[in-house]
Amino acid sequence: MGAGTREIRRINVTFPVGVLAALEHVVPARQRNRFIVEATEHALQRAQLAQVLEELRASAAWHDDDHPDLATVDDVDHFVRTLRGLARAHTGRRSSGTGARWLTIYWTPIS
Repeated sequence: MGAGTREIRRINVTFPVGVLAALEHVVPARQRNRFIVEATEHALQRAQLAQVLEELRASAAWHDDDHPDLATVDDVDHFVRTLRGLARAHTGRRSSGTGARWLTIYWTPIS
């Protein structure tokens, strides 16, 4: 297969009469296949995302063993103050508490 080509296969799909009538009314005849394929791709993306989110909900995102440096309230306080210091250094000023600023921090695992 060349670049940009996909293997295709014909299938037989049944539609509720009302949905088919709406499809025929809105989408021109020679564009329906592409419309249905794109709609299916979008629905699959949503379903796959929902599945991943459900898997993430089922397992803990935080494990104490992964963050021994944040074991106490004082550790967390130090971490937050450090982040705020980085934000001030990045923006060149103290946050007034108004407006919104985005700060991207790149984490590097320490081995």
